[in-house]
Amino acid sequence: MGIIDNITKTLQEDLSGKIKQGSKLSIVAACFSFFAFEKLKKELKNIDELRFIFTLPTFITDQTPKAQREFYIPRLNRERSLYDTEFEIKLRNELTQKSITKECADWIRQKVTFKSNITNENMT
Repeated sequence: MGIIDNITKTLQEDLSGKIKQGSKLSIVAACFSFFAFEKLKKELKNIDELRFIFTLPTFITDQTPKAQREFYIPRLNRERSLYDTEFEIKLRNELTQKSITKECADWIRQKVTFKSNITNENMT
């Protein structure tokens, strides 16, 4: 197929017409997105197997401490703007996340094998 940069050529455009019933698919990428699964779920549910290789060491135990993130929305601003705020789009998108992630997790358990590049060599 070739290299997909998700800017000029997206994964959805490239795969949507090419995945057939019973296909075996291999993907090498830096991340896996359940939003991509949502866009391609009709095609992906028909494949036999997906082999996914993370280009960087992913899910490998390391010694770097995790940073705690905290968000604060000031009360005055929160009460003034009931809609059309910078947080509205993010919250609107999260309304379906739970069902999408559950469906994606079930699909992953059945058909996906994840591996990670543990070498120090770059993968393109």
